[in-house]
Amino acid sequence: MLRVPPFLVAAVLCVAASVSAQEAPPVAPVEAPPPFDTWLAEVRAEALTRGIRTEIIETALGNLQPVDQILERDRTQAEFVFDLDAYLKRRLTKPTLKTAARLYAQHRELLQKIGETYSVQPQIIVAIWGLESNFGRFSGVRPTIATLATLAYDPRRAPLFRGELFSALEIVNRGDIELESLKGSWAGALGQPQFMPSSYLQYAQDFDGDGRRDIWASQGDVFASIAYYLQQHGWTSGQLWGREVLVPAAVREQVDAVPRRPEGCRAERLMTIPMPLDDWKKLGVTTAAGKPLPNATVLASLVPAGSRYFLVYRNYETLLDYNCAHSYALSIALLSDRLK
Repeated sequence: MLRVPPFLVAAVLCVAASVSAQEAPPVAPVEAPPPFDTWLAEVRAEALTRGIRTEIIETALGNLQPVDQILERDRTQAEFVFDLDAYLKRRLTKPTLKTAARLYAQHRELLQKIGETYSVQPQIIVAIWGLESNFGRFSGVRPTIATLATLAYDPRRAPLFRGELFSALEIVNRGDIELESLKGSWAGALGQPQFMPSSYLQYAQDFDGDGRRDIWASQGDVFASIAYYLQQHGWTSGQLWGREVLVPAAVREQVDAVPRRPEGCRAERLMTIPMPLDDWKKLGVTTAAGKPLPNATVLASLVPAGSRYFLVYRNYETLLDYNCAHSYALSIALLSDRLK
């Protein structure tokens, strides 16, 4: 019988030891998972009940072992390790900006057609495509099933990745892609849009009409899938994502006192509650150039990002649905602005 891998023992001990000394509320102890082969047998049995064919289960899950490097990457995501300025410096380089402009021009006709079909600005499609897969150059080389099995076995986010593992098996079960070609990122994200398997099943599009939703090689399917995802998560064409603003030192205390959101992902809980733009103007918030904000009743939330501040609208929250990290969403938004 296989033993629990050392990296999982360490993860359990780390969580158990992380209770703050400042009278933090008690937390339930993290239960160590069963041996991997026992856990995998349960996964195989559940896959059968979900209608995954036996031959796919045998081939995909037959000789799996956890991959230590996957957990190492999961603990050191750039969006949470670097501050905003450092992250933008790494992502929005001069070569990236130049490539984005060139490929936006090259695919302009296709992008405009897709933008009109899904009511999404082409610039935001290119920005997501560029930062997710380096404009299609890299969509991942790690075998997806082994990656997701590792993350599903790890107690930290087991239910999330267990569901993604079954979605990946369903993609193969339906014949969308061969198992040996099902490769992606360290987190199990697939293709040029870097969709998680569940997002592929729900949002991938066959824009070129060849009968396959090919987010790996079909440029039309890639762009349309990104656009459809944004559309279905509330993107509104013709509206801004937000803007960088200044919060003068004299009013910073009042601005910082605006309540934060009580719910949502970690990034959403760092945002203020939405308020009309007029209210932010009355508090003394100005544009990044120091000019008064426009008179408007549109709702906006403040995002503090180190020494910088951004007022963001509903479209920005759609970017957080793609990846719940302000460094990520702001890099997408700022790159799209450079393409206007």
